[in-house]
Amino acid sequence: MMPDIKVIGGGLAGSEAAWQIARQGLDVALYEMRPGMKTPAHTTDKLGELVCSNSLKSEQEGTAPFLLKQELRRMGSLLLSVADETRIPAGHALAVDRAQFSHRITEEILKVPRIKVVREEVRNLPAHGITVVATGPLTSQPLSEDIVRFAGAQNLYFYDAISPIVDTGTLDRSKLFSASRYGKGGEDYLNAALSREEYLRFYNALVHAESVPLKEFEKPVYFESCLPIEELARRGIDTLRFGPMKPVGLIDPVTGKRPYAAVQLRLENRMADCYNLVGFQNHMKYPDQSRVFRMIPGLENAEFIRFGQIHRNSYIHSPRLLHSNLQTRTNPCLFFAGQICGVEGYIESIATGLLAGMNAGRLARGKTPVSPPRQTACGSLLNYISFEGLKSFQPANITFGLLETDGDLKKRIRDKKERRRLQVHRAIARMEEWIQSLDTD
Repeated sequence: MMPDIKVIGGGLAGSEAAWQIARQGLDVALYEMRPGMKTPAHTTDKLGELVCSNSLKSEQEGTAPFLLKQELRRMGSLLLSVADETRIPAGHALAVDRAQFSHRITEEILKVPRIKVVREEVRNLPAHGITVVATGPLTSQPLSEDIVRFAGAQNLYFYDAISPIVDTGTLDRSKLFSASRYGKGGEDYLNAALSREEYLRFYNALVHAESVPLKEFEKPVYFESCLPIEELARRGIDTLRFGPMKPVGLIDPVTGKRPYAAVQLRLENRMADCYNLVGFQNHMKYPDQSRVFRMIPGLENAEFIRFGQIHRNSYIHSPRLLHSNLQTRTNPCLFFAGQICGVEGYIESIATGLLAGMNAGRLARGKTPVSPPRQTACGSLLNYISFEGLKSFQPANITFGLLETDGDLKKRIRDKKERRRLQVHRAIARMEEWIQSLDTD
């Protein structure tokens, strides 16, 4: 009789986990509460829906996100193959057509006979059987409370914000220019150049805009790399010019010089009928978003398809609860994956979903769950979220700071770019060796 395996959550991690279980010849039930139960951020009933950016980060060789995606491709990630298929121009980043991406994931999952998609809310952790919890940061209240009971402590949380999306037809293209920073990746972004005077007017309007209030009992805890733009602006008048409005790598064709500040707009889909404002996640009230963002040159008459908004993200204290193979320390049949386990980012969620699915399948087949080598991006990410000695735990993206440091390499290679290139090469080689060892165990 086939083992009873459940995956709770049909987001990036859950979809990848279910597919990885099924490819091992096992039956799996994938539970997704939408559309019966809605969340503050989702708008469709599709699996793998992206609620924030449509970018899966850099594809530039020698970067940590590039390495993580290369490892996932080698491990046979369904979602990375769909991302490659639905890719749209975005310079050196891997950006996808948001609607096509989730449509294709749903299509691929539904055509696998061994995956049964169950459209209902799971309110409690299953008492029996192997389970992967991949409910994401927007876990429903009843299940979140049951996870708190299981964990023996309050869940941690942070606030995440979404960038606005504008209608292409309402942009004044005469005030915008097409370019990628430093000319890398062609002319895939639209750019608005701001003079010093325009920037200061925009800045003053931004910091005085009215924000949507948080619940009285909650503190405004934000993920550092996804701060609302108005919160970032309050750190100093030039903070935006060194962040989402940095002008480096861009030349204004009107002046022939680098602008004082710049706003980049990235395509949302292959039809090119809408763009998102890169790095402009916020939690301002909608009328203030219209007023402030229309101060950007070229956006004076912009119509907003989606305004920026904020939502609460929950995650567990993984170092206390998880092994590096994503099994819980107290229940070997229970795995956690995705943003709820303390990783931040799309590819990071896909990675933990893939590994949790792989290990849930291995456990069902009588094999020992495994962890990737520490030298790899996947191994480094799992090491971070399961390291018991970590005093202060915060969600993490993949960075070179998480990868195992080769002291000898650092001594021999002074050039950082070359050192990272070699580090990536070594990690990929190590991952390939590990994958080959799994085939023979």
